[in-house]
This record gives sequence, structure tokens and C-alpha cells, in this order.
Amino acid sequence: MTLAEAVAEATRRLAAAGVEAARGDARLLICRLLGAGPELLLAQPERSLSQEEAARIEAAVARRAAREPVSRILGQREFWSLLFALNAATLDPRPDSETLVEAVLATLPDRAVALRILDLGTGTGCLLLALLSELPRATGCGIDINDEAVALAAENAARLGFGGRTDFRRHSWEDGLDLESEPWDVVIGNPPYIASGEIAGLAPEVAGYDPPAALDGGADGLSAYRALIPAAVGVLKPGGLLALEVGQGQAGPVEALLAAAGIDPLRRATDLGGIERCLLGRKARRNAASQAAVRRG
Repeated sequence: MTLAEAVAEATRRLAAAGVEAARGDARLLICRLLGAGPELLLAQPERSLSQEEAARIEAAVARRAAREPVSRILGQREFWSLLFALNAATLDPRPDSETLVEAVLATLPDRAVALRILDLGTGTGCLLLALLSELPRATGCGIDINDEAVALAAENAARLGFGGRTDFRRHSWEDGLDLESEPWDVVIGNPPYIASGEIAGLAPEVAGYDPPAALDGGADGLSAYRALIPAAVGVLKPGGLLALEVGQGQAGPVEALLAAAGIDPLRRATDLGGIERCLLGRKARRNAASQAAVRRG
């Protein structure tokens, strides 16, 4: 069997299984299994496959036909032009989340400043590490409640060359964030925001393979924000930036939670689909009168 024939057969099988981007997934999956990018199909369509290669491709295509994501099969996903390993304890990094990275960078007037960034629910570490790739003097800490996620994020940081600028820890924002005596310049997060009753109706690639704890936002999808936002505000410096990913239709309710916690709204950022995907705000600075009142109290 040639490479072109393998891709054609895989495309047919994936389309029959309901995979929307059947040909694109077939090309990417097969070419990556052969140690190359999708351009291999254009360069060597008549390349003959060995029996061992054909067997590996057959097994991988069967997994994709069962709606396992390509990234899960390969164990890696590209995000912000960086390659991240992932595992069962982490969300699959998605292009929509790059909206947060873009929005944070657009808000910073000087990328050479030595910022300290805290990433809440770090998963693979993709948000924090993408920012560090653009901010040469920044350092960061990522927390997650899952030990496997923390270990994987640290591995990703080391492999991408950011090990010396990062720290990853097992921690929960439910318990508060007494991590450092010095407040943080930027706090980011992509908390679980899917309403519990909606998870079963998500695409099989999401509902069946992303960790439930990283998806389930409670009855209304906002439970994590109610715990995360006060904790984040407590460790954010006055005037510091808070950036959170949100689900479709959640920008207004989450912005209200931010305002109630002392975060002045800055902007809403939309993803490529036109959905308000990220909220940015700054921690209010105390004026002289309020600071005096605090001292008197």
C-alpha cells in the first residue's frame, strides 16, 4: 500500500465514522506516525509502506474512527507554534485558548518587563509557556490539583527551554493561594466552565477524552469562577492584570463576578468564531482615602 492509498482509505473510514475533517485528520495522523508533517503526502504520495508502518497506521485510524482525538493518539498538540505533550490528566490545548495569550500580550505595553505570572489550573502549561515564549524576562508559576498534570507541565517547560523560568506546583484555588509573599503582576486561568448537564452532549472527542474535572463548571458553569476569582484577586498586585477564558455566553456573568471582587473591566476578547472567549481586568488601586481608612481600621 502506498502513502496516498493509506490516506484515501483512512479518509473514507473517518468520514463514515462522522469525523468532520476526515481528510485533514487522516493526513496529519498518518504523516506524523511516519515522522513527518502533512507535506509528506505531497512530496512522496507513492511511498510504499512497510508492514510495520501499515499496522501502526491501521491501529491509529481505528482509534480515530472511535472518535479519539488525533492529539491524544499522538500524545502531543501544537499550541502557539510550540509542541506540547499531553496526557489523560490535562485538557487538549485548543486554538480558541490562544485568544487569551493574544489578549494578554496586546495589553502589555512593554514585553521586556520582568513580569511574574501565575497560571491557575495549568494543565499542560500551554498558556503560561506560550506567554513566556513572548516575554523574555518574565517568570511564572503554574498550579493544578492533579499531580500528573503538574509533572507534565514541568516536562513541557523543560523541553521547550523554560525550565529555569517556571515553577509548577500541586495546589487548589479552593484552598486559597498563599503561594508567595510578593503579589503577582499577571494572573491567568482557563477554569472548567461547562455546565454539568451539558457535558454529555459535547463532541465525543471532548466528552470522552478530556478529564471531567477540567470541564465540569457546576450547575451553571460558573462554580469555578466563584472560587477562583476571589483567590486570584487576593494574590494579584494593585493594578495587576487578570485574564480568564470563558465559555460561550458567560462573559457578562463572569464580568459581574470580577467587578464584585474589585476587578475593573478592561476588555473582552473574541476568538476566531466570534465568541467572547476571554475577559481581562485590572485589580483596582486603592485611593489615598481608602488606604487611610484601612490603616485606621
